[in-house]
Amino acid sequence: MRRKEVIILTPSELKQATLKTSPYYFTHDTMKFFGDTMRNYGVRANTIVTYGGRVEVWELYRKKPVKHGNQSSAYFSKRTLHREFVKRR
Repeated sequence: MRRKEVIILTPSELKQATLKTSPYYFTHDTMKFFGDTMRNYGVRANTIVTYGGRVEVWELYRKKPVKHGNQSSAYFSKRTLHREFVKRR
C-alpha cells in the first residue's frame, strides 16, 4: 500500500508534518545551535539523487546564511516525510 503524499506549502506545515519522522530537526536547541529561525526557511518541491536512487522531496532551504555561512538545505521525502540525504560524488 502506497502512502499518500502530503502537500506542504510552508515551513511551519513541514515542521508539523515531520514531528514523528524527524522530530529533532526543528527543536529549539537544534535551531539555536545553527542560528536558525522559522522565518529564515522556505519550502519548495525538488528531486534529488540519494544512495537509494531518485527521490521526490520537500526542500527546506535557508533564505539567508546562518552561523559560519551555512546555507545548506534539508530534504524530506514527499512520500514518507523522513529526512533524505543527497548522494555525494
